[in-house]
Amino acid sequence: MTSTPLHPGYQHFSQLPPSLRVLYTGALCILGMGYLFAVIHLFFTYAGKDGDASSVSYQDMVVAYSGTGKDSRLESALRGSMAAMLPKDELGKIVGWVQGGAQRPAFESDVRPILEKRCLQCHDGSNPHLVALNNFDNVHKVTEKDTGTTIQTLVKVSHIHLFGMTFIFFIVASIFTHAYVRPVWFKCAVVGLPFVSIAVDILSWYVTKYFHPFAYVVMGAGAVSGLCFAFMFFVSVWQMWIGKTPQAVRAAEGTLPNVG
Repeated sequence: MTSTPLHPGYQHFSQLPPSLRVLYTGALCILGMGYLFAVIHLFFTYAGKDGDASSVSYQDMVVAYSGTGKDSRLESALRGSMAAMLPKDELGKIVGWVQGGAQRPAFESDVRPILEKRCLQCHDGSNPHLVALNNFDNVHKVTEKDTGTTIQTLVKVSHIHLFGMTFIFFIVASIFTHAYVRPVWFKCAVVGLPFVSIAVDILSWYVTKYFHPFAYVVMGAGAVSGLCFAFMFFVSVWQMWIGKTPQAVRAAEGTLPNVG
């Protein structure tokens, strides 16, 4: 802890009206739930691409962005993250169709019924983040050599991710600015690091596609964002409702207007 004086415009949580603290707490809780579900979604999206669905690994990230370079994207998914979604006989029928040349007649008779039964609930084309499997042309695209996520898809996801994550961290960091944290440089770092991490994370998607070691950067940047979110969340909630008002804030209250 340091003796850095409080900024004249600073207000601690204890100086805010209860209604504002309730508003902040509600926003943090809903955003926290959203972030948790986002982490779970990322696990299901990436885990298993290397054949092991128990964790998200470096190889999972390489396959996601750069592809296997061997099997088609459809085969990689069926043998990886989607392996548990189909019985072995149906999975084998689709793989056999791909390896047999992925012809339209066999698709209509053998593959389409399986996709309609097992896959179209999610892959009907309504979700831009998921491959559409709702017709022969879309399915045929993923029977080609697996080269990972396309640049077009990365661009589409990038602008959504940039806007969404910026709004989330702007709200959380704005609330966190009312927390008393010393040294000041550390507080500023916690506020600023997520924005740097988001930019590094997204730019690393593109680099990983051509230079695999950058998959570690993707994982590291995501971890930094998550740790900053967790720190700001718990410190804010603790100082709003549980912890005692810091001594420096109490000492300054005698010179500040009574804000209730």
